[in-house]
Amino acid sequence: MINLTDAYDEQNIFAKILRGELPSHKLYEDDATLAFMDIMPQVAGHTLVIPKQPAVTFLDLTAEAAASVMATAKLLAPAIIKAVEAPGFMMAQLNSSYAGQTVPHYHMHILPRHEGLELKFHARDPEDMDVLAALAEKIRAEL
Repeated sequence: MINLTDAYDEQNIFAKILRGELPSHKLYEDDATLAFMDIMPQVAGHTLVIPKQPAVTFLDLTAEAAASVMATAKLLAPAIIKAVEAPGFMMAQLNSSYAGQTVPHYHMHILPRHEGLELKFHARDPEDMDVLAALAEKIRAEL
């Protein structure tokens, strides 16, 4: 269980992605952030933006890291919504397991939204990797 006082776990899945120990469908990377496709998306185009700074929750981030995550989200959101032809999007960020956070590394969700299309449950159903790869390519083409 993650709470607001947990120490950062260097073995969490996002830390392993940052170190290149686990694969991901990367959309964007700079010195401060990494953005990639969620492998258990709630909707097509569900993207995660993470800081490279080790942080469990928003409260652990430096102001600079928080600003970098937002700048990357602002860069990616138009490309994502264009790639999936979404009329809107939402951004979500959860702090602690009590709020629904499932990976103990701060992350921002970008979720394209379509009228009448309900969100799938969070972190439940893995997507086919070929589907994610094709969608990632489509989003990168819009950047």
